[in-house]
Amino acid sequence: MNNRKVGELIYNLRKEKGLTQKQLADQMNISDRTVSKWERGYGCPDVTLLPSLSTLLGVNIESILVGELSSNEFVGGNMKKSNYFVCPSCNNIVLATGDITISCCGRKLDRLEAKKATDEEKLSMTEIDNEWFISSDHSMTKDHYISFIAFATGDQVQIIKQYPEWSLQTRIPKRKHGKLLWYDTQFGLYYQLL
Repeated sequence: MNNRKVGELIYNLRKEKGLTQKQLADQMNISDRTVSKWERGYGCPDVTLLPSLSTLLGVNIESILVGELSSNEFVGGNMKKSNYFVCPSCNNIVLATGDITISCCGRKLDRLEAKKATDEEKLSMTEIDNEWFISSDHSMTKDHYISFIAFATGDQVQIIKQYPEWSLQTRIPKRKHGKLLWYDTQFGLYYQLL
């Protein structure tokens, strides 16, 4: 850990928030001399102070320890190339259009790699009244079910949440081309092209 880089980051973030050293110190119940020491690179925050410092400065603890904020490159707007994340603890669903570092329930989430579905794994698609009727004979038990279905075109994504012990049946408007994705809680993310 580079104390000088950590100090510069704390200084810049404190200034962005419009806080003086004393205001930051008061909110953390420490002295303003301690904050000054950090910012000059003569020390770094104690581990017990990192959660509150992270909250006050609006960055994650990892960025404070590294002493820099990394920016992601701009990624074009093709929504079919979106990244999906699912929390293994609470089953939160997160969608990102570019690279992102995200955590949920205290864990860093990994981007799901979508696998192309085989003919046996594909969801059933039937055209009814200019809509796609999507269904599956998946057992949808509490321990193994399809958590969500997403239909992505170049400019939009529609996500439909699914629940265990319900039959998988839904309708989406029929569009020209797109990518149908679904997340199986045991086997991961799948896709088929429409």
